[in-house]
Amino acid sequence: MTSEILDTFALSNPAKADPDLIDADREHFAAVSACLKQRTAKLSAQLDELRRAPGGKGGAASERDSQIRHASAQLRILQRFGLDICLGRMVRADNPRRPIYIGRVGLSDDHEQQLLIDWRAPASEPFFAATHAAPMGLLSRRRYRWRDSRIRDYWDEVFTAEALESNTALDDQSAFIASLGAVRSPKMRDVLSTIQADQDAIIRADSKGALIVEGGPGTGKTIVALHRAAYLLYSDPRLDGHRGGVLVVGPHQPYLNYIADVLPSLGEEGVATCTLRDLVPEGRAAGVERDPDTAALKASTAMVSAIEPAVAFYEEPPTETLLVETDWNEIELDADDWSEAFDARDHATPHNESRDEIWFALLDILMDKNDDDIPSELLYRSLTTNPDLRRHFSRAWPILDPGDLVGDLWSVPAYLHRCAPWLGRDEIYRLQRAEPRAWTLSDLPLLDAARQRLGDPQASRRAQLRRRTLTEQREYMDDVVDYILSTDDDPDSALPMLRGDDLRTSLLDDDAVPSADRNLLDGPFAHVIVDEAQDLTDAQWQMLLRRCPSRSFTIVGDRAQSRSGFDGNWDERLHALGVHDVRLAGLTINYRTPVEIMDQAEKVIRSVIPDADVPTSVRSTGIPVHRGTVDELDAVLDDWLATHPTGTACVIDSSRAHSTPGRVSSLTPELAKGLEFDLVVLIEDSEPQAGVAAVVDRYVAMTRATQMLVILTGPRV
Repeated sequence: MTSEILDTFALSNPAKADPDLIDADREHFAAVSACLKQRTAKLSAQLDELRRAPGGKGGAASERDSQIRHASAQLRILQRFGLDICLGRMVRADNPRRPIYIGRVGLSDDHEQQLLIDWRAPASEPFFAATHAAPMGLLSRRRYRWRDSRIRDYWDEVFTAEALESNTALDDQSAFIASLGAVRSPKMRDVLSTIQADQDAIIRADSKGALIVEGGPGTGKTIVALHRAAYLLYSDPRLDGHRGGVLVVGPHQPYLNYIADVLPSLGEEGVATCTLRDLVPEGRAAGVERDPDTAALKASTAMVSAIEPAVAFYEEPPTETLLVETDWNEIELDADDWSEAFDARDHATPHNESRDEIWFALLDILMDKNDDDIPSELLYRSLTTNPDLRRHFSRAWPILDPGDLVGDLWSVPAYLHRCAPWLGRDEIYRLQRAEPRAWTLSDLPLLDAARQRLGDPQASRRAQLRRRTLTEQREYMDDVVDYILSTDDDPDSALPMLRGDDLRTSLLDDDAVPSADRNLLDGPFAHVIVDEAQDLTDAQWQMLLRRCPSRSFTIVGDRAQSRSGFDGNWDERLHALGVHDVRLAGLTINYRTPVEIMDQAEKVIRSVIPDADVPTSVRSTGIPVHRGTVDELDAVLDDWLATHPTGTACVIDSSRAHSTPGRVSSLTPELAKGLEFDLVVLIEDSEPQAGVAAVVDRYVAMTRATQMLVILTGPRV
């Protein structure tokens, strides 16, 4: 037995270090370690071979890139974890002499002996889902607690009386409880081995329709959402990347930074993550809509629907007759001709991308109306170069910019009235502003709808460049073929086949033809996971529904944490948005917030939402909530930093940012959503603000703490 394996266990509890309890694990880890080295070497060699291979074109290049990404992801997770890849083991009643070990990925040796079962495989489900009430065929289960590549603790659970008699290392899940109280870091900690049965049931639910995951603070909603993404990608072929893949939408950038390591640690590096701001270019710099009434107007789906008539205004065919001059005659283009050309387009094609369809339809109409005996090629060239015709066409079907379109709604009252006739006079003028492009978060759904409806403004120019490039390629190829054939004197040669259209087309270089840079966040996605979904407006939901035509969603939230209040229930809300296949799953256990803090937070939220679903905390630290004045802030932070060499803290203040030391963040309650810290210092006014939004902010801030909460009040600086 190697020293590496002998050192795997570093247990402080002598009873758990008994060789009778851990020697079987040591032996198994020896086999896993050897297999990991072989697998790592094999993957490294495979990657080297793939990278040396010719890139190829089209599908071949895409397949090679996909193989490289897959092999790289596997190699990274093996190198990142080593033996830590093993989460635990379970012993089934039907085979008590052979424990089954569960891993982050599946692992088999050269003899096809299964050393680890992937945590997402159906055979692994009892490891997470078994309970004393429903043991799922298990005798026992062991979970490891790793740190620095060593098992520092483990805890055993048994499901039968016989197993209870033979196990001397039971500790009633104390290791699990201890892990919940472990210090936090700037990144979300790894909790895969501690997934609980209620969480696992949600993770393994199928992807059909919309699954609502509702739970209060600390119930593991975010953990469930992220592990569900990894599980669905493993188990559901409909979510394969070629079919759209998975998108995870978070509430803000600090949240994305916090969860950045979770999916890679689960072996999934191809999942797109973003905030709503990221979905449109204007989102990064967008401010907050200061007037709540204006924000409410823009939050409705009705306001988003104004984009269609706003674009349609520019798609009405001219009613005046145009005389088109050629080098030989004049051709009349009347209102019916314009209508015919406009109707020739595919109405599913975005406005800007329809431009060429209409232009070529217009040219065909003019060619057909010519009665003179003029060579078609000459007439066509005369029409396409006619500046007056091009000028009229550009006015009739202009290239539109999404920002200009939405900006006009906020600066031209008559235009807004035409596009949103249901608005009253006061509402129309409330929506007007001096700077049309002073974008706010409330504008983003309209900008997104406009961008989709208008399409690529460079589509026509790019198509022209493509046609010119392909023409040049064909002309060059014709010259090369002519030369080859002129030097070929073999009567039985197959070279004349080079003149075939199919062969010449296959030889064209598509990579030399310019194409649009596709924004991956435009979708479509096969499945979308939305965290902190209780705060989304109906208009913002349209941005996500547009990217997920399958309506396959995991929607994570807590109605009690909605700043604007949450009327009705999830089912009603989603039905109104057009999502009809809805299931609800609830999480009720708070694993994060100690009882001492949660008792205080519950009183706060029930003051405005008496029926709020407040989860039950399972931890107690014995540390009461400390209250003081803002003058104590520096002293509180200094004392905590001096007595806590590790861990994270946050000063949460809704009014201003604070200058804080390295391990201490400064955030507003909104930017703290989804995060957790060992210490939270909440800054409040001497007389806290009333109203749902202010109280929800206080509730959110209080429940970010995993160890200690300090509330400081006093006049603002």
